[in-house]
Amino acid sequence: MKKIEAIIRKSKFEDVKDALHSVEVNFFSYWDVTGVGNEKEGHVYRGISYSTSEIQRRFLSIVVNNEFVQPTIDAILKSAATDKVGDGKIFITPVEEAYRIRTGEKGGKSLN
Repeated sequence: MKKIEAIIRKSKFEDVKDALHSVEVNFFSYWDVTGVGNEKEGHVYRGISYSTSEIQRRFLSIVVNNEFVQPTIDAILKSAATDKVGDGKIFITPVEEAYRIRTGEKGGKSLN
């Protein structure tokens, strides 16, 4: 099992959610976050200058069985990309164990 964490643009969330559902990733958690990025220049939108390094993003936390790791990554990469600075990041970490609280199931079965 792996934990996939993705930081994406809020504007791309619905596209990413639909892409995840299309590869049978139907459960994940998400929340709104604000962070600081690498870009130092500001951008001007409708006459107002703003910093793209401090734009709100959406953070997704997804735990999947190993066979779903690459399809999940591919779905996020394809659906979240705008080809502009600030599209986000994906992080992968191993998950030692998982339990379903209701039934006590453990391991990969707890994710179904």
